[in-house]
Amino acid sequence: MQTIKVMLVEDHPTFREAIELSLAEEPDMELVGQFGAAEVALRNLQDAKNGIHPDVILLDLNLPGMSGIKALPWIKQYSPDTRIIVLTQSDKKADVLSAIHSGANGYLLKSAPIEEITQGIHTVMRGGASLDAEVANLILNQIQSSPLQSESLALLTPREADILHRLGDGLLKKEIADELDISAHTVAEHVKRIYIKLEVKNAPAAVAKAYKTGLFDQGA
Repeated sequence: MQTIKVMLVEDHPTFREAIELSLAEEPDMELVGQFGAAEVALRNLQDAKNGIHPDVILLDLNLPGMSGIKALPWIKQYSPDTRIIVLTQSDKKADVLSAIHSGANGYLLKSAPIEEITQGIHTVMRGGASLDAEVANLILNQIQSSPLQSESLALLTPREADILHRLGDGLLKKEIADELDISAHTVAEHVKRIYIKLEVKNAPAAVAKAYKTGLFDQGA
């Protein structure tokens, strides 16, 4: 069993302790580092020789000094293979969309039960996207539909649009492959083309753009 190395960037000691105790009970997870400021975490990631190389980072947005939003692109630069789950109190639409478009693989609220957080870690490690139910609701209900802003949206094939819908339903690539009776590799290739056409980096960003531009409203 491969151990998932987790880094926590969170400035509240009590919450850090709660996450530490919870992850210690997970047989396949290890908290390899925790930092109270983004700048310190980034220095650690930048240190290729002595730094920590986590599989997943749990990142708060409201940090002293550099915010989590501003830290996201730097994390992607210093540790491009690391998955990032935003773990915050903010359910503001602007924060959600900024985090997703900056490359976050998931967005969970601190009010989420620990089981949802650990499940989210497993989900992003399998290549999925972890969205809090309230955040998913926000994307569905609060993003105002607008006319299509990119010709790339019209270039989605019916198969790509179908797969995008299923990503929006929270399905993993393997689950989509099983439902459509195609290989997981084929699904991955379709997803790759969807990201290119929508000019996004991950599944949450693709789904958010589809709702924002009205693509899903058109019954694609």
